[in-house]
Amino acid sequence: MRVISFNANGIRSAASKGVFDWLRAQQADVVCVQETKAQEDQLADPQFRPDGHHCFYRDASSKKGYSGVAIYARREPDEVRTALGWEAFDNEGRYIEARFGRLSVVSLYVPSGSSGEERQRFKFAVMDWLAPILDGWLTSGRDYVLCGDWNIVRSEKDIRNWKSNQKNSGCLPEERAWLNGLIARGWVDTYRSLRPTGEEYTWWSNRGRARENDVGWRIDYQLVTPALRERLKDCAIYREQRFSDHAPYIVDYAD
Repeated sequence: MRVISFNANGIRSAASKGVFDWLRAQQADVVCVQETKAQEDQLADPQFRPDGHHCFYRDASSKKGYSGVAIYARREPDEVRTALGWEAFDNEGRYIEARFGRLSVVSLYVPSGSSGEERQRFKFAVMDWLAPILDGWLTSGRDYVLCGDWNIVRSEKDIRNWKSNQKNSGCLPEERAWLNGLIARGWVDTYRSLRPTGEEYTWWSNRGRARENDVGWRIDYQLVTPALRERLKDCAIYREQRFSDHAPYIVDYAD
């Protein structure tokens, strides 16, 4: 089973850069997209319905052309969920879940706080609200794959400029403690499980020559429930083509 997580920073922009041609060659079972930045009625072109996939979108209803998540699934899900119960979060189009038997695959987009104090406060509120939901999923008896842009690094290995970013959103001690707390309570960071000493990144600023110089952050994850740890086969961060300021993160699981 191959699962891909990708922050498109605009699905139409990523499409114009060839992401759907690339996805077609990946033969992924599930693709989780974040930051589609489009309403579903703007995605009527067949290119936004990858061949052989069932496609589901959750747009932002609070602000057009903003946020948004999607799931493309080779197998038709038994159920698709698009709300967690808090309008301020749900209306920004930040969660979609596809259920296949006892397996759930989630595309999740945690807010960024980099634009200012108001959004950082919202990010902290989302973190506080999400924690018990994620704890509940962990003990639900279901297998979960949580794909997405979490907008938080975990450690010094996950960011090039560690010291200079200690006061910046995404690398704040409170944010790292929250994410690492999820891991401590049982969620498995697939990349870190497969690459214990790896120092690769999934996002680079558009400023300067950050991508060319690999001055990046690892903020895109697939977190899984403990039972899936033994099914992890391999992972990769795809950088050869540039579809977005994020790179797709690919994980292969044993069937």
